Amino acid sequence: MDDKQQPIIIKKIKKGGHGHHGGAWKVAYADFVTAMMAFFLLMWLLGGSSHHVREGIADWFKNPTGTQGPGGASTSMIKMGGAMDVPRSNKLKKAPSDKNKQSFQQNSKENTQEGNEKEDKKEDKKDDKKSPVSEQERAVDKKRLDKLLAELKKAIEQSKSLKSFKEQLLLDVTPQGLRIQIVDKKNRPMFDSSSAILKSYTKAILRDIAKIINTVPNHISISGHTDAGGFSSTVLVEYASFMERRAYSNWELSADRANAARRELVKGGMKRSKIGQVVGLASSVLFDKSNPANPINRRISIVVLNRETEVALGLLDGKGGVKPLELKEKLKGKPAS
Repeated sequence: MDDKQQPIIIKKIKKGGHGHHGGAWKVAYADFVTAMMAFFLLMWLLGGSSHHVREGIADWFKNPTGTQGPGGASTSMIKMGGAMDVPRSNKLKKAPSDKNKQSFQQNSKENTQEGNEKEDKKEDKKDDKKSPVSEQERAVDKKRLDKLLAELKKAIEQSKSLKSFKEQLLLDVTPQGLRIQIVDKKNRPMFDSSSAILKSYTKAILRDIAKIINTVPNHISISGHTDAGGFSSTVLVEYASFMERRAYSNWELSADRANAARRELVKGGMKRSKIGQVVGLASSVLFDKSNPANPINRRISIVVLNRETEVALGLLDGKGGVKPLELKEKLKGKPAS
């Protein structure tokens, strides 16, 4: 044996992997995605355009130059050997101009406005049909309340008891009728704090107002208002004095003040039958919303109701209001509870 060691030869065999396919397919796929995105974007833009714009774009592709004859687009199909020419209309449609677009938009706007006006007129006619008060009655009622407003303004200027309180008497016209508001001033309140007993000068004001509003047949609504503050433990009302109860709040106080005003108006000569409603609103309807504690929020509001409001409240015989339920039909077939 040969004492020399044979050299050990190690052969490393590299397995052949998948051949490199290249990036051509990626480029093609990217082009395809881009084309699809452009296509859908084009469809979206065309979907949002008007019929006239789409028609103009289609005509542009048919005749990009917009002209006929030499130098322009041909007016016939490509001539094929032995085939007849397919006639083509000489009247090529043009894309709408800016003037046409403006005219179209203006017409659309006018048509929309006319349609809205017609709808409004229809609604007005419906309301007139539903309203139990005729136009003639409304006109007569408005004339009556306007005259009453003028008489109140005149009385405030001429009456000694009213003129000195001119700043505390506010007159205005509301959808419900003619409103007369008597408001508190810092040094001249209508009531003492936490009290429903009228001051002597407030009684004089109410009695003078009663004589004037008694000249019209309209019903009245009286509402009492307070500020957002609380009141002391002892609450005084005209017919009693009692300690504060848990249930007593500005709601009860405002209602008591409204009723105190009602009683004084009746004492001043106003007919009891003119009272339509008496409500206490506490501080829910503030005169000065920016300052809930302002004394002007404490007030009595007297509204000489117009005919529509009277009908809505059911104050006129046979008109408006909540009709009584036909109990026999309602209870028919139902077991007694």
